[in-house]
Amino acid sequence: MKIIHCADIHLDSKMNANLTKEKARERKTELLTTFRKMVEYGAAHEVDAILIAGDLFDTKNVSATARNVVKDLIIGHPAIDFFYLQGNHDEGSFTGGLAELPENLHLFGDAWTSYHFSKKVCITGVELHPENSGGICNTLSLDADEINIVTLHGQESEYSAKDKAEIIPLTALKNKGIDYLALGHIHSYKKEALDGRGVYCYPGCLEGRGFDECGEHGFVLLNVDEAAGTVESRFVPFASRNLYTIPVDITGCMSTMEILERMKKETDAGDYPEKSLIKYELTGKVDVESEKETDFLLHQFQNRFYFVKIKDSSTYLVDYAAFAKDLSLKGEFIRTVMGREDLSEEDKAAVIHYGLQALAGEEILDA
Repeated sequence: MKIIHCADIHLDSKMNANLTKEKARERKTELLTTFRKMVEYGAAHEVDAILIAGDLFDTKNVSATARNVVKDLIIGHPAIDFFYLQGNHDEGSFTGGLAELPENLHLFGDAWTSYHFSKKVCITGVELHPENSGGICNTLSLDADEINIVTLHGQESEYSAKDKAEIIPLTALKNKGIDYLALGHIHSYKKEALDGRGVYCYPGCLEGRGFDECGEHGFVLLNVDEAAGTVESRFVPFASRNLYTIPVDITGCMSTMEILERMKKETDAGDYPEKSLIKYELTGKVDVESEKETDFLLHQFQNRFYFVKIKDSSTYLVDYAAFAKDLSLKGEFIRTVMGREDLSEEDKAAVIHYGLQALAGEEILDA
């Protein structure tokens, strides 16, 4: 038996954190397309079920297109059973707009619900909310002779919850007879041992939407051996595009062209696909009189990748001794700034850098 475990699809997400309106619309469409392709992958690989562990949609105001595509995909694949557990973003956004639920769509409520998917496999889940999350994990009761797949959406208890998600106390779920705990809410893949019998797993989101979701994204494919009573799983990269942050240490660079060479070197070393979304983060320390134009640097990579941005986290170094006795206007300016007690050393260096630009008659582009 094969089961796809996915979560945090966030269909109808605006995708406009970094992108232009045109590319945001394109990425929004790509997100829906990737979901369609995942379902078709399931059909092609004879998957028996698709388990959606929350946040299929990003908002309760679902577009007619997204709702109809999901509905038609479910109805159009009757050989696949869809198990849909709503997350903190869903809010009845999909099921509330359907006149009738497809026969192969199975839902969960605010009490434990179990589906005996076969003679040996049982899929159990509950939708967490403030009224039931306090102790409901303690009430879970499973048949230890079955292969138990349990699904929840929330933040594992080692960390604080975000986005109104409920806490999942993993310790309360140990030694309950769980073979595979299918979770949603964390947007990166994670699988670890739950206890001596089972594992817990976050598949991550299907597509990264911002630079806080870098790297490969996809879903998890489960292979359930009913005869042996085992569940094996593997992560399947499936995103149409991935996001990457590329750190570039520009320490010692005195010009934009020197920085460009550092950026090219780091880019070539990573072998990033052209369809990627890239954020370059400039780090390190450069001389206060160095020349650096990020607009030029950005332009050199815009045709190489789908989207590019630059974050300049570098700082300036000032050789104060070199200007201690300088009688020029530049020296007087630097000494004046150095004497400011209301500025940090980092702020002093930045003020000096931009001041020197102004004194030289240069256009200040990145202040």
